[in-house]
Formats: sequence, C-alpha cells, structure tokens
Amino acid sequence: MRALFGFVWHGSARDSPVVRISPRLAANLTLPALLWAGNAVVGRLLRDQISPVTLNGLRWSLALLLLAPLAWRLLRHPGAVLARWRYFGLVGFLGMGCYNALQYQALHTSSPLNVTLMVASMPVWMMAVGALFFGVRPQRREMLGAALSTAGVLLVIARGDWRVLAELHFVPGDGYMVIALFVWALYSWLLARPPAAMQGAQRPVWTWAEALMAQLIFGASFALGMAGIEQVAAPAAILWSPGLVAALVFVAVGPSLIAYRCWSAGVAEGGPALAALASNLTPVFAAVLSAALLGLAPEWFHGAAFVLIVAGIGVSLKRSA
Repeated sequence: MRALFGFVWHGSARDSPVVRISPRLAANLTLPALLWAGNAVVGRLLRDQISPVTLNGLRWSLALLLLAPLAWRLLRHPGAVLARWRYFGLVGFLGMGCYNALQYQALHTSSPLNVTLMVASMPVWMMAVGALFFGVRPQRREMLGAALSTAGVLLVIARGDWRVLAELHFVPGDGYMVIALFVWALYSWLLARPPAAMQGAQRPVWTWAEALMAQLIFGASFALGMAGIEQVAAPAAILWSPGLVAALVFVAVGPSLIAYRCWSAGVAEGGPALAALASNLTPVFAAVLSAALLGLAPEWFHGAAFVLIVAGIGVSLKRSA
C-alpha cells in the first residue's frame, strides 16, 4: 500500500484484485458525481450572467481563499510545495486550470448532449491512460464493468430511445472535449501514481486541506490567468446579482473543495478505474436535478440507467476467477 495526500492507495487492479466498498469509499465516489452534476446545472443557469472561463477563474480563486484558513501552515511554510513545484504545477494545471476550461470551451460549439456522451467514455480513457503511461492493463471484469456503466449513461442520453444516438452530429468543438477527457484521466492517474518525492518517507505530512491547497495554488493561478486573458481578448460583462454570488459560493465549496477532496480520497482508495466508473453517475444525477428544476418527474430510463451503472461498478469489483 502507498499513502497519497494522507489517504491510502491500494494499487491498481493488477496489484490488488479486490477493492472493498466501505461506506467512506462509497461516499467519496458518489458525492463528487452529485456535486459535479449540480455544478453543470448551475453553470447552465448562469450562462447569460458570466462567461464560462471567467466563472471558472472566480470559482477556483474563491475556493483558494476559503481553503486558506485550513491550510495556513502550508502557506506560511511553502518550502515543501516549492520543492515539488513541477508535480503540483502539472496536476493543478490539468485538474483545475485546464480541464474545466476545455469543457466550457467545448460547450461553446458543441451541444450538452454530445459533451455528456463523450464524458460517458471516461472509464475507457482511464484504462487507456493507465495502460499507455502507467503500465496498468485493465482486466476483463473492468472492461465489462465499463461497458455496463457506459450503457447506463447512454440510456439516459438517449432517453430510452437508442435511435437518438444515431442522430448525433459531431462538430469541431467536440475535439476540445476529447482533450479534456485525456487531461482528466491523466490528472487522476497522477494522483494515484505520484512521483518518488510524494511517496514514503519523502511525502510531506499534510492534512487534506494542505494537500489540496498544494494543487490549488497552481490551479487557481492558471484558471484566473485564463479568465484574465479571456477578458482582455473578448471582454464580457458580469451581471452581478445575489443569485450569482450564491452560485459562486456553491461552485467554490461543493464542486471544488468538497468534490475534489472526496475525488482524491476515492482515487487513492479505490483506484482511477473504479473512480471513473463511479463518475458515470454524474449524467444520471444531472438528469434528475434538471428534471426537478423543470418540475418533471424522473422517467423509467433514469432508474434503469442507475441500475446499469451500479452493476458495472459491482462487476468491476468482483474477484477475478
């Protein structure tokens, strides 16, 4: 076993064929999906009040300010972070400064349906990145679990009618989402497989807040920098309102601090492949939240999709024969 940011990583499926789902692991894998679904719904509601990239920059800047009181020791003594600036700069850039910016950019030219469809392929991207860059080959049960989980997401996207998928048209903006998926998969594997300076006796003894702040210092800088470039290149007014302020607080606390904390813990304990399967709950939660906001009751395929996704996660956890 290896420790990661104060959490325990049990290795890849090849290293440890069984992962036991504890209540803590289940919460750490499910809560980010729920919060990121809420983030998508809120982001959609704010599209006429603030540009996506500016929203991302303010989101991470506010998250940094809110986390600072919990990570004051690291901020007062940043030597350990500066000594590992290449690693934290990379994961901060990928997971905070880059992924969301690419996703927002994709939504400028691609439809939410296309983007959600592509996100459904995340387990495949996790397996591919693990095999190509980290030498972790997926097992048959993991591939079957990914297939079941992806089928559940596709069922939601198709709204129970598979003919809808045949009518999809891909546009150049979908290329941004392909890059975004690769970026997130790489980010997750870097959390699970940190360099030697973040392992064993060389790993700093940090709280979860200090470990997240180490990423956030760089991630927020990249996100805010991108927002500044956007405002210079194509200035866009921000329509301030109490609702916008409340939304900023939500996206800074829930989808940012809480979700990323839980995601890091879930990846550390269950591995990137399992976490990717659990993240497929996001479109299901998003569909339910959107239906609730529109006053519509969930339909049969929401429940069926949930069963398929949970079945995929369960299959991926079974002991190999």
